[in-house]
Amino acid sequence: MKFGVFDHLDRGGMPLDELYRRRLDCVAQYDRLGFYGYHLAEHHATPLGMAPSPGIFLSAVAQRTQRLRFGPMVYLLPLYNPIRLAEEIGMLDNLGGGRLDVGVGSGRSPIELRNFGVDPETTGAVFDESLEVIRQALTDGRVDFAGRHYNFDGVTVETRPFQKPYPPFWYGIGRPESAERCVERGFNVIANGKPAVAEAIAERFFAAADKAEKDLLMGITRFVVVADTTADALAIARRAYANWHKSFDHLFALFGMRPVQEWPPTFDAMAADGLAIAGSPAEVTEVLSAQLAQIGANYFVGQFVFGDMTVDESRRCIELFAGAVIPALKRELLPAAV
Repeated sequence: MKFGVFDHLDRGGMPLDELYRRRLDCVAQYDRLGFYGYHLAEHHATPLGMAPSPGIFLSAVAQRTQRLRFGPMVYLLPLYNPIRLAEEIGMLDNLGGGRLDVGVGSGRSPIELRNFGVDPETTGAVFDESLEVIRQALTDGRVDFAGRHYNFDGVTVETRPFQKPYPPFWYGIGRPESAERCVERGFNVIANGKPAVAEAIAERFFAAADKAEKDLLMGITRFVVVADTTADALAIARRAYANWHKSFDHLFALFGMRPVQEWPPTFDAMAADGLAIAGSPAEVTEVLSAQLAQIGANYFVGQFVFGDMTVDESRRCIELFAGAVIPALKRELLPAAV
C-alpha cells in the first residue's frame, strides 16, 4: 500500500505568488514525511487550477524534493504538440532524477478545450495519436508517424528521459469498462468514484493486470482533513470545501452550463458519498481502512490541502495523516494483504 497526494492547486482567495510558495512548502513536507507521489491537476481559465502549465510548477517541485515522485494528473494531450511535450517530459524526468510520473488525458471540460480552439468531438482520436507519438519520441529519440491529426517525418528528440524507456504513465479512470484498456496501455490509474464504483474498477483492473503479468498501481482519491479533534476537522473541512466548490463551479457558471461531472455542494454530502473524510486520526483511519479493504486498491491519494485552508491547518493535517493515520492503516491492512 502506497500513499500519495492529489492537488488541484485551487486559488483559495490568496495572492498567486503566496499560493505557490505555500504549496511548495507543503510539497517539501510530503517529501520529508515519506509520501510516495504528488499528482498535480491541469486546468485553464478557472480558479480551480492555478497550474495551467503544470511542468513549470513541477520543475520547482523537482528541486524542492529528493524522494517524492511527482507528475501531472493529467497533461491534457489535445492542448499540446506531442513532440514539444515529449521534450518537456524528458527535461522534467532528468531534473527529478527519474521521479516523474506522466498522467495523460483528453480533457473533460468542453469550455477549456474550446478556449484553445479544440473541438471536443475530436479529442479521443487526438489523444490516441499524441500518446503514440510521445512514446515513440521518448523510446527511440526519433519520430516517424503518419496519422489524421499529426504527421512527423524523422523528427528527433534530444531530451531523452532518465527512466527507460520512459516514465510510468497514469490515467484518471471513471468506469469499470475502461479497466482492461488501461492495463493494455500500461497505465497506472487513479479513481475518484464512490466506493462501489471504485471496487468494480479495481476488480476488473487487477484481474486484467494479473492476466497480462503487469505490476500496476490502482489508486483512489479522497478529500481528507485530519485534526486533533473531530470538531476541528469538520469545521476546517466544511469551510475549505465550500471555497473549493466555488472554484469548481466558476467556469461553468460563467458560461451558464452545468459541470460535466457534478460534485455535492457540501463537505457533509461528499462524506456521505464516501468521497471525503474528516476527523481525528483514529476516525479517519477507521473510515479509510474500511474503504480500502472493500475496494482493494493498492494506492491511496489524498487531497489534503484545498480551498482556504490556512498554513497551520494544512501542516497539521499532513503531519497527522503521515504520523498517525498511515502507520495505523498499514498495521490494519497488512494482514489482509498477506
